[in-house]
Amino acid sequence: MKTLVITGASSGIGKATAELFAAHGYKVYNLSRHGESTPQIVHIPCDVTDEEQVQQAIRQIIGQEGRIDVLVSNAGCGISGAIEFTASAEMEHQMRVNFFGTVNVVKAVLPYMRQQESGRIVLMSSVAAVLPIPYQAFYSASKAAVNAYGLALRNEVAEFGIRVSVMMPGDVQSGFTKAREKNIQGTDIYPHLQNAVATMERDEQNGMSTKAIALKLWRIAGRRCPAPLYTAGAQYHLFVFLERVLPKRLSNWIVRLLYS
Repeated sequence: MKTLVITGASSGIGKATAELFAAHGYKVYNLSRHGESTPQIVHIPCDVTDEEQVQQAIRQIIGQEGRIDVLVSNAGCGISGAIEFTASAEMEHQMRVNFFGTVNVVKAVLPYMRQQESGRIVLMSSVAAVLPIPYQAFYSASKAAVNAYGLALRNEVAEFGIRVSVMMPGDVQSGFTKAREKNIQGTDIYPHLQNAVATMERDEQNGMSTKAIALKLWRIAGRRCPAPLYTAGAQYHLFVFLERVLPKRLSNWIVRLLYS
């Protein structure tokens, strides 16, 4: 029986992914602050921003299973608001969860994957990493950091038989939208702020299903030679392609139009 470790699997994409892997015979461990175990999925209470908690959780899994075959670093959160009016504490929390939370989990898992000379690591990012969204600057920055980290990590651990990929979903229907912390300070100065956030949230609620993203993650984990970066959905493939080929000034202007 293969073992999956996934963070943030109590709801949304994480839950759908955990359930899909479990249905295919994986022993699944969910590391998250909230949740409960089921017959198919073991929940270990863990805050990914706490490095010691993460290390303890991974040691517990190794003690029970002896190996970790797949890691999906999925835990994340989102904030929105004008850059000028975002408090330092909010910025730092965004980076601690989305970026350093990923770093903590990967750091804990790597020694065991190196020892077994195999393993798949999939890091959850976002199309917003390559197409930064106005009034969601720090979320986009945190996911851009995940992209850079994942690409560097892929090269460092390839010789140990560990394959690393980054998944960049577009808009997804999930509880992530409701959980977003919205800061509306500065609307008198930035009149497009609330409309931009409303547009973003409407797109999310009309986006892809969590099961569609879970299926994509399942396929990535099963590939013999996975690609470095993935996205899901035809329109998001197109957006990422256009970002690569269009002049940066033009692609950034288009994003501005979409959220103004």
